[in-house]
Amino acid sequence: AHEMAATGVFWNYAPGVMVVQDVRWGRTYESYAERPEHVASLAVAFLRGLQAPDIAAPNRVIGTPKHYVGDGGTTWGTSTTANYQLDQGETFGDETTIRTVHLPPYRATIAAGAHVIMASYSSWNGQKMHASSYWLTNVLKEELGFTGFIVSDWEAIDQIDPNYERAVVTAINAGIDMNMVPYDAVRFIETLTRAVNAGMVSETRIDDAVRRILTTKFVMGLFDQPFAHTELLGDIGSLAHRALARTAVAQSLVLLKNDGDLLPLPKDVAHLYIGGQAAHDLGIQAGGWTIEWQGKPGAIIPGTTILEGIHAAVTPQTVIEYDPHGRFRGDPMATDAVCIAVVGELPYAEGRGDSATLRLPPNEQRTLRRMEESCARLVVVLVSGRPLIITDDLPRWDALVAAWLPGSEGAGVADVLFGDRPFRGRLPVTWPRSLDQLPLGSGNGDPLFPYGFGLTP
Repeated sequence: AHEMAATGVFWNYAPGVMVVQDVRWGRTYESYAERPEHVASLAVAFLRGLQAPDIAAPNRVIGTPKHYVGDGGTTWGTSTTANYQLDQGETFGDETTIRTVHLPPYRATIAAGAHVIMASYSSWNGQKMHASSYWLTNVLKEELGFTGFIVSDWEAIDQIDPNYERAVVTAINAGIDMNMVPYDAVRFIETLTRAVNAGMVSETRIDDAVRRILTTKFVMGLFDQPFAHTELLGDIGSLAHRALARTAVAQSLVLLKNDGDLLPLPKDVAHLYIGGQAAHDLGIQAGGWTIEWQGKPGAIIPGTTILEGIHAAVTPQTVIEYDPHGRFRGDPMATDAVCIAVVGELPYAEGRGDSATLRLPPNEQRTLRRMEESCARLVVVLVSGRPLIITDDLPRWDALVAAWLPGSEGAGVADVLFGDRPFRGRLPVTWPRSLDQLPLGSGNGDPLFPYGFGLTP
């Protein structure tokens, strides 16, 4: 929030309070967990911290719980957007499911002071959420008592109807207060103005939307101080902020396998053989929504890679050989050697990340095969936005760490690998044994790892 205020951006499109039920979804990493109570508790903590009144007085940074409601429960193959499969798709089921699985985080964040909520691209039983007066007005505004404003998602109103006028009228009457128009604001303004003049949208509805928006702007202090807090510019990327991020990375790691108590590794290990593109790539560590919509591999942000963190963690006597492809000149089978494969998904965001296979990229799979064959002791660090299907691979690994997307602070991963911090993380989602176990509750047998699993001291 300090860094936002320093740039003059006081509105954050987070937290994502989707309750993910199918980890094939490209937005799984934006979700806190598969259980509503878990999502609600973390979202409330995020919102209270972000919106604390003393961060940039007289201004208030505000958050946006999203996407209302049910986007975490869409069905594979129901999306009508581009080549998406789950994202922006259809959530089927009765109202009880929506209310018990997907609605609780909104109830909790409203109680915690949410001022803005973003509507979902998704549909429920054939109706777009942006067109649902029942969910937007009757439930959210009236039943839950939400007094802030509802913002649309990017061009989401356009998806309601091929006729733009009908789409606008339907969305505003349903309860959308602000339309996110990325390209042609004049078209929207003229269309809505004509609709009001024609009696298709009442002035009362417009007054209600304007009142909600202006009230939030007053809460944010924008009419008293609309400019950036340049005195906070030194906070952006500061050592203190990066140290906090490093701590968060370390505490989020989940130890899933540790045969022979291989981890943590001694800092004076004689030889380390490290493979995988993800070991030395900040873009892969950060994932999507980093600088660009989809993110991209490479040094696109400042930070520390996992490989750099390992170099800083071990003693000067440790010999480290790194090859992204796992082709080593030394002897990974030596008794004093340990191999670490740091492999990961390439960056993605939204429906472009919907995955039918949940597999690593081919080059990372090839690296793993080489290291499985050549290494006596193999630690696998998985950099990913979700669980991947690794059931057949797991027996060939001595240890497995889910590192998720550690962002700029790869040293936080090294802190735990070498014992400066303990493993504390537990799985926020069920790790499926096969695709047959998706969505949650499908298939037979036990998952590979259950919700809440994690090997801790």
